[in-house]
Amino acid sequence: MRSFGNVVELLQALVRTPSFSREEGATADLLVGFLSGYGVRRSGNNVWVRSKFFDPAKPTVLLCSHHDTVRPAAGWTRDPFGAVIEDGKLFGLGANDAGASVVALTAAFLHFYDSEELKYNLILALVAEEEISGAGGLRMLLLELGPIEMAIVGEPTGMEMATAERGLMVLDCVAHGRAGHAARNEGENAIYLAIRDIEWLRNYPDARMTTTVISAGTQHNVVPAECRFTVDVRVPGGVSNEEVLAAVRANVHSDVAPRSVHLRSSVIAPDHLLVGAAEALGIATFESLTTSDQVVLADVPSVKIGPGQSARSHGADEYVELGEVERGVEKYIELLYEIVVEKR
Repeated sequence: MRSFGNVVELLQALVRTPSFSREEGATADLLVGFLSGYGVRRSGNNVWVRSKFFDPAKPTVLLCSHHDTVRPAAGWTRDPFGAVIEDGKLFGLGANDAGASVVALTAAFLHFYDSEELKYNLILALVAEEEISGAGGLRMLLLELGPIEMAIVGEPTGMEMATAERGLMVLDCVAHGRAGHAARNEGENAIYLAIRDIEWLRNYPDARMTTTVISAGTQHNVVPAECRFTVDVRVPGGVSNEEVLAAVRANVHSDVAPRSVHLRSSVIAPDHLLVGAAEALGIATFESLTTSDQVVLADVPSVKIGPGQSARSHGADEYVELGEVERGVEKYIELLYEIVVEKR
């Protein structure tokens, strides 16, 4: 990657190429073409490459971001695939989440690609299916990459470093009552039973639980025998999904079924090399409330950092500032210099 202009051109090309989750073939083609000549490999719609002097005897740092996107939200006033630049901002679906991280990590990786005397190997992985936590993304690719010592996950964080990330569970719940005539106040109203459980979930101290969907009843004069509701659960680092699920089942009366328990929280030790590098560079750290491919790296020390802002993700008229992307390239290079370069 010869100049920052190449970074912008690659980002525009990615934005102009639809890449919804499980439909990322065209952006995978684009990335393979861009990285031709660097020993690029492809697995499904995942694209990855090792540093030139990769040595199996050395530990490996994984640089990972995703090239899939959600579908356009309502309210776009521009072409989501236009990649138009206005007032220093590049507008388009995926520009912020996570195209900016893809191109900035790629530029940083290529900066070190042919360095012979690094303490660590580097692997760049540009993966699919992150937005749906799909089995065909990083989860599948990890089986091919070999041992990973630590990982940097590219997501829009304003180039602050998330040293912890909350896990996610989605709970489908059913409160069971007994049908009856509303006029005579017969039966047992499942809505009221659900409300009792929802209040307990809302006040649970060890995870953030938000009821987001509720459905009950078929007609106005029948007391509903069943009330279904869905709960979004954000689990902090140091707490397992299984612990939270057990607590929920022990304290609510509704039937509770998790869609999965594999989207786990992560937290990195405060004295880890990645955290020390951030401190040396004056990079602020925080706990992230949103999930990423860090959930796949539960057994690998990892951090999340990238250009752009999380608040712009998945919304109409998504954009990233070109200055944010340029600073992202610079900060990634500085961060990697602290980690992989042998100081003399």
